[in-house]
Amino acid sequence: MAVKQRAVAEADKEERRNAILDAAEALFNEHPTRVANVAEVAAAAGLAKGTVYLYFPSKEEMLLALHERHVARFFAEVMRLLDGPGEIDFDAVFEVTRKHFIRAPGCLALTSRCFGLMDREIPLETALEFKIRVAQTLAAAGTALERHFPALSPGQGIVVFLHSYGLIVGLWQLLHPNERFGAAMNRPELKLIKRDYERDIEAALRALWSGMTAGSVPATPKRKSR
Repeated sequence: MAVKQRAVAEADKEERRNAILDAAEALFNEHPTRVANVAEVAAAAGLAKGTVYLYFPSKEEMLLALHERHVARFFAEVMRLLDGPGEIDFDAVFEVTRKHFIRAPGCLALTSRCFGLMDREIPLETALEFKIRVAQTLAAAGTALERHFPALSPGQGIVVFLHSYGLIVGLWQLLHPNERFGAAMNRPELKLIKRDYERDIEAALRALWSGMTAGSVPATPKRKSR
């Protein structure tokens, strides 16, 4: 009975934790240029502020947890894909990437913000624990990827994911229209960086995977309907 009660209690805690993260995500997507404080998140979740602090010591750590949830959901679907029957190609993995990163509301804005938070606002131990968990996930996904792309030597699967992630976030930061610049982005000299991010990132990732997997990925990107 005690074990069952503990299980129920843990399930309740996880449900409440996700409710808090859902509220934080909704507020962030509504105003991605600012970080909602704990009181705002608590009100949105229908909880007392003190309850939120039991789960997250700060608003910054709450955002990092939200970012980690995005990453976990992406890799969970990737692993289901890689562990499933049949062969997997770039397009199959890219569809998951499109769903969880490229088109997911607020995901890349949150990712970009969390990179800065880990340098300045997140306690070192918390940031390190996050990186360790991500590294463990990357190791599993990288090994699974190598089974589908025999040209990859041991350890290269992780590198493919790391380089892909760097491209996804870095290109978004370069091309994303910052509200601060407003109409100034329409100036002729800035036209070269007013590009279709989704089209460009697909082409960039396809080229990366083609090179790293010894040409096993088609070189010409396919235009996807929105």
